[in-house]
Amino acid sequence: MTHRLTPTAALLLTIPPLLWAGNAVVGRVVSPLISPMTLNLLRWFFAFVLLLPLAGSVLRKDSLLWPQWRRFVGLALLSTSGYNALLYLALNTSAPINVTLVGASTPVWMLLIGRFFFGTPASARQMLGAVLSIGGVVLVLCRGQWELLLGLNLVAGDLYVLLASMGWAYYSWMLAHPTPESAPLRAHWATFLMGQVVFGLGWSLLFAGVEWTVTDARLQWGWPLLAALLFIAAGPAVIAYAAWGGGVARAGPAAAGFFINLTPLFTALLSAAFLGEAPQLFHALAFVLIVAGIVLSSRRN
Repeated sequence: MTHRLTPTAALLLTIPPLLWAGNAVVGRVVSPLISPMTLNLLRWFFAFVLLLPLAGSVLRKDSLLWPQWRRFVGLALLSTSGYNALLYLALNTSAPINVTLVGASTPVWMLLIGRFFFGTPASARQMLGAVLSIGGVVLVLCRGQWELLLGLNLVAGDLYVLLASMGWAYYSWMLAHPTPESAPLRAHWATFLMGQVVFGLGWSLLFAGVEWTVTDARLQWGWPLLAALLFIAAGPAVIAYAAWGGGVARAGPAAAGFFINLTPLFTALLSAAFLGEAPQLFHALAFVLIVAGIVLSSRRN
């Protein structure tokens, strides 16, 4: 399949960073009410319930999902469960600015994994686009004051983010290289996502079980938590993952990776909105750099 960054692909790839930014803001708001692994488990349980009317048929005994269970176990580990688990672990030991900064390496991992595991070489234009895009993220994180970067101290949590970024990059390349057997399941986004959620729930249950066994886990039910769960299940989980899969299929994983760097920008803008702060000039400059990296990397020779 020929990959092109069409307006439709760009829209599909912009939706997930916006929703994931909302997820970060909501996650911070409800953090006193629920432990991170438990939040991730309930998030995907609610997503499972939402998908059931749309893709419940994939759970039947004669479904094509079960002969491909190994592939979907891997997809689920790299995306719905493992990726978020690593990010939550990172936030236990690493500052949010570090987590976002290290996560900005995703476009580079997209290019390197494509080169070494999927035989897709990275061009000089794509590498330059990665530099521009990461520069935009750094500009947001330091709020236009470059000297703030000198105060960064890398800790163990940053390694978790690095692993999460590498896993997400590999996951995206797997989406772009489906097996012939998975074609019927990919024909409908809800069916394909349900296949990942089913096995992702298994991984998430395992991680939550460990959390409740070895840590001081917490869960305080109430309308604020329920509303948050409904949002992160419908938006950052179901809609975002469906849009990401469609965008990667159209634009390819290398170009798609650059859109992830819109997440910290959207997070900064949403946080500013909730805190009543007006956007600053550096937000606009960062947006220009990130978009320039996307456009440059996706241009054809």
